[in-house]
Amino acid sequence: MKSQIADITARIRERSQPLRQAYLARTRAIAARPRGADRMGCANVAHAFAALPGADKFRVVAEKAPNIGVITAYNDMLSAHQPYEGFPAVIRDEARRLGATVQVAGGVPAMCDGVTQGLPGMELSLFSRDTIAMATAVGLTHDVFDAALLLGVCDKIVPGLLIGALHFGHLPCVFVPAGPMSTGLSNSEKSKVREQFAQGLVGRDKLLEAESAAYHGAGTCTFYGTANSNQMLLEAMGLHVPGAAFIHPHEGLREQLTREAVRNVLAIRKGGARYTPIGELVDERCIVNAMVALLATGGSTNHLIHWVAVARSAGLLIDWTDFSELSAATPLLARVYPNGKADVNQFQAAGGPGFVLRELLDSGCLHGDVLTVAEDGMAAYGRVPQLQADGLLAWRDLPATPIDDQIVRTAAEPFGESGGLKLLAGNLGRGVMKVSAVPEDRHVVEAPAIVFDSQEALQQAFKRGELERDFVAVVRFQGPRANGMPELHKLTPPLAVLQDKGFRVALVTDGRMSGASGKVPAAIHVSPEVLGGGPLGKVRSGDIVRVDAVAGTLDALVGADEWAARAIEDRPADLADDAAHGLGRELFGGMRRNVLSAEEGAVTWL
Repeated sequence: MKSQIADITARIRERSQPLRQAYLARTRAIAARPRGADRMGCANVAHAFAALPGADKFRVVAEKAPNIGVITAYNDMLSAHQPYEGFPAVIRDEARRLGATVQVAGGVPAMCDGVTQGLPGMELSLFSRDTIAMATAVGLTHDVFDAALLLGVCDKIVPGLLIGALHFGHLPCVFVPAGPMSTGLSNSEKSKVREQFAQGLVGRDKLLEAESAAYHGAGTCTFYGTANSNQMLLEAMGLHVPGAAFIHPHEGLREQLTREAVRNVLAIRKGGARYTPIGELVDERCIVNAMVALLATGGSTNHLIHWVAVARSAGLLIDWTDFSELSAATPLLARVYPNGKADVNQFQAAGGPGFVLRELLDSGCLHGDVLTVAEDGMAAYGRVPQLQADGLLAWRDLPATPIDDQIVRTAAEPFGESGGLKLLAGNLGRGVMKVSAVPEDRHVVEAPAIVFDSQEALQQAFKRGELERDFVAVVRFQGPRANGMPELHKLTPPLAVLQDKGFRVALVTDGRMSGASGKVPAAIHVSPEVLGGGPLGKVRSGDIVRVDAVAGTLDALVGADEWAARAIEDRPADLADDAAHGLGRELFGGMRRNVLSAEEGAVTWL
């Protein structure tokens, strides 16, 4: 084990000890109770199993057969979740073969950030994570389950399901992915058309044609954004059937992997071959493994928020300093769009998560001595699944050398000696930059600030031709307390156009980008946010701002006395009113008032 990674893990363990011990004491006390059908009153039991077929009802009550609860994020608005429609039938069939019963315990909401991007609905996106966690709790609180299967893929859905599941830490849980859509128009070509549209070089018809060719069928989007980073992290945490992440929804292998998830969750139930509740599995080593896998693949910056909240749900405390120091000790082993040209299908063909995790494990970057839902532990996640001639599942080893060294590399010859993340700190606060996607000659930008109070204001200035110069865009009032911290991807095309023209530009914001953030240097998630007293509220247009991903600094180059004397500007009343009303935003007012900072996981339940 690399000493730096071992030391960071030990620091997290020590920091978290009181909280973690209290968490484990609670989950172990709950786990010690008799099973639900034996413990509950007769009326409760009758209600719980009233709709089960007679044979299943007899099996779970009289024969004490294991009962699996399913939490599903199915809807057919999300291309990635549409395949889940048929999963419960497959799960029930496999469970019955093994003498178990299944109940869909609940559905959770699941919104598509791609649909709501740049629109008011995006202001509910971050808060949907905690809503999903609560919905997961609603389903599992019926408390008649011996184990749970969790069906979800996309951005806030997996973190929400995981947070919810960890509040039922006594339950063995397996996550069941659905897989990516097939490759359509390349992500690079799609981005090129977006930039052309931003410049007025093509019309809406050409833009819609390109977008529809890129997003064209069932499955996750094919770039390495938050949804696909979710799947990488679940593999690294040992919460998937090994290698399940990036198999297409309608391949025969996908159904067999789903059936294997049923077999795995029954094996790890209480009374099974190897009882493994999720609260015991997700310890500080497991969380560090997820962080390392994220950094080694240049994954989504959203997880600097989400995994802080996930860890907190298991009684563990992590922060951005932990991420930054792990990044310095983690080699960059994958180049997947937007950190490279390959999409996730090409990544999978090159060895995918299996290749990366094997390399990380062999080079001492991952904890191998952890619990997983697979019998063979973390070593199993360094192989890839395949169907044998008899239709049964098997896992094969990957070659020692890269199948395509433009997509994956060995730990001995990585793309970079450090991961894809940099913590920036200075008199503007603490933020992060996804440096793996940014050209090295853009890692430092020093230029006059132009301050915007919304992303729409920046877009309008671009259309008016007012941004043809070097500048640092400071886009404020975009944090969780202000408007739910929407992603600001609408800013990427205009800023990329200006950068391609030779101007030195950067973005500094208390809002979010994500795994889809591209080649423009962006210091994001700046904390504290302006509405929480953050210093971005002191910046004035014309101030020189230095964004330095080499030194790890984020500063307004203003004299200390003047900076201390400046007041934080108030949010315009019209923006405050707009963020609070329309398209359901009123219902999330309590979350906006109570939410913690981005670095604290934007948690709303504490």
